[in-house]
This record gives sequence, structure tokens and C-alpha cells, in this order.
Amino acid sequence: MEFLTADWLYMYMPIAGVNIFWPGLVLIGFSVGVIGGFFGMGGAWMVTPGLNILGFPMAFAIGTDIAHIAGKSMVSTMRHSKFGNVDYKLGFVMLAGTMVGIECGAQVIMYLERLGVVGSVVRWVYVGFLALICWMVFYDYYKAVSKTKKGEAAGERGVEGITWYRTLHKIKIPPMVHFKTAGFVCSAWLPIIVSYVTGVLAGFLGIGGGLLRMPALVYLIGAPTHIAVGTDLFEVMISGLYGAFTYTLKGRIELVAVFVMLTGAAIGAQIGTVATKYSKGYGIRIAFGIAVACCMVSIILKEFNFEILAAVLILGTITAICIYIMKIMFQGAAKELREKKARAGA
Repeated sequence: MEFLTADWLYMYMPIAGVNIFWPGLVLIGFSVGVIGGFFGMGGAWMVTPGLNILGFPMAFAIGTDIAHIAGKSMVSTMRHSKFGNVDYKLGFVMLAGTMVGIECGAQVIMYLERLGVVGSVVRWVYVGFLALICWMVFYDYYKAVSKTKKGEAAGERGVEGITWYRTLHKIKIPPMVHFKTAGFVCSAWLPIIVSYVTGVLAGFLGIGGGLLRMPALVYLIGAPTHIAVGTDLFEVMISGLYGAFTYTLKGRIELVAVFVMLTGAAIGAQIGTVATKYSKGYGIRIAFGIAVACCMVSIILKEFNFEILAAVLILGTITAICIYIMKIMFQGAAKELREKKARAGA
């Protein structure tokens, strides 16, 4: 797709066989690094449609996205681990379902590619899940605000909207496991089943599973938001490594694009991860909901061949959200510095 006519702005992708607007790749890499580190889902739910809009065939967009998020999520996971935001026990329990699910999703993509319908099918599945996530995020916010107005008392985790995990925790199918960092006890089958479903999505949509896993960790499994962010990034890292392996065997990864995006993503992931220190709970969730809604609209525009509008919306959205997250980080860091100086001078 030709955004600008200058040849030097385009880079040839030898495996996919297409010319790509490389500044778009750099912008996606950096911005999604920031967004992924902040929201805890590798930012990959934006990368696959973004790459497809820039001109990658859908199967290559999925495979390249998975390879890209594996390296970037490794950086974010290490940062979150330092903040104590990763429940490794929960993450390892979820790996069993994740690995099986990814391979199932990848096999479906190969089948749809042979039928010649993979692009359209994946885009509409994306739209459906993004709509579901939007509804969950904003409905949760609405319920929490309603409870606050009614004067309901906040628990240890504040006023909550959706609390489906409380019902699911009553299921006592052994083995029962205590997840100390996340602060709850549940049947091991709950995170395994959730991780299988999100693993299928990872293999099918190229999203590392984070599109549903982070909300699922909060609403279905019961992890606090900041623990869900860190633990999800750990899962994204592992699932991304396996996904990259299986898509490499299928010849659907464009390594040139992976390295271009990782250049910016390594820096962006550090910024996004630090920003979570200064914005927890609903500040993270509402920004996430807005980003998801804009991404969903851009995919619909792409499906109906409004390619320039789709590209402007997806690139504009990730840039705006990236700036918002950086603002949170700088304001939070400045406030923390002032407080330290005040304590030192007292």
C-alpha cells in the first residue's frame, strides 16, 4: 500500500515478497512496546491488524507478530518481576493449556490459508473478540461506578465491577492450588482451561493470547490488575517463543520486519512497564478499552477496503495511547522525586 511515493521509505520483505512502509514498522514497534508493557499483553492485538493494513498477507502478519512479541515481552517480564508483579506459579500452571491451544490455533490458520479465506475470517474474528473485550471493560467500569455511587464498601482490591471469579473459586475440583503472589486459592483446572482458550486465540490471531488472558486473569481467575499485567506478560513471552517456533516451521515469519520492530519495542517496553507503577486499576483498564475500540474500527475499515483510513486510525491510535502512557510515567516519576526531596528536607 502506497502512503508516500519515495522509494527509500519502503523496505522489501524477502520471505513475504512485499514492499512495506518501514517507518510504520518502527512506529508500531516502539508504540506497541510502550502499550504492551503498560497493558500487559504484548501489544500484539494491535500488531497483527497493523501489519496486515501495512501490506503483509494475513498468515505472515500473524507469524511475524508472534515472533516480535516473544522478544519484547521478555524485556517487559523482567521489569515487572522487579516490581513483584509476576506470579510465576500461576504462569507455569497455565503453560500446559497455552501450548496445546497455540498449536490448535496455528493448524486452523494453515487450513484457512489453503482455502484462501484466512484474511477475511481472521479480521472478523478479531472484530468479534475486540467487541467482547470492549463490552467487558466498559461494563466493568459502569458497575464499579454504580457501586461507588450507592456507597458500597470497597474491599482489599477497591470497589470492583465484574466479580465472576468469586463464583469460579467455589469450584473445588482437585488439585486446589494457593497462588501466593496473586493472593487466592482455586482449582488448578480454572487457569489451565482459561489458558487453553487464550492459547487457541494466540495461535489463531497472533496475539500471544493476551487479548483475552489479561481480562480473564482479572475477571475469571481473580488476580489483581497489576499482578495480571505482569503474569500475562510472562505467559505472552512463553507462548510467543513457542508460537514463533511453530510458525517458523510453517515458513510464515518475516524476520526483517521482526528486527525492525524490536529495535523500537525494546525501548518502548521499558517505558510502558515503569508507567504501570504510577497508574493501577481503572486508569489502565479504561485506556485499554479505548485503544481496543479504535483498533476494532480500523480492522472493519480494512475489511471494506478503506486502507488509508484504516492505517491512519491504527497508527494514530497507538501513537496517542503511547503519548498518554509516557505522560503518566513522567508525571508519576516527577511527583515521586518531589516527595523524596520533601522527605529528605524534612
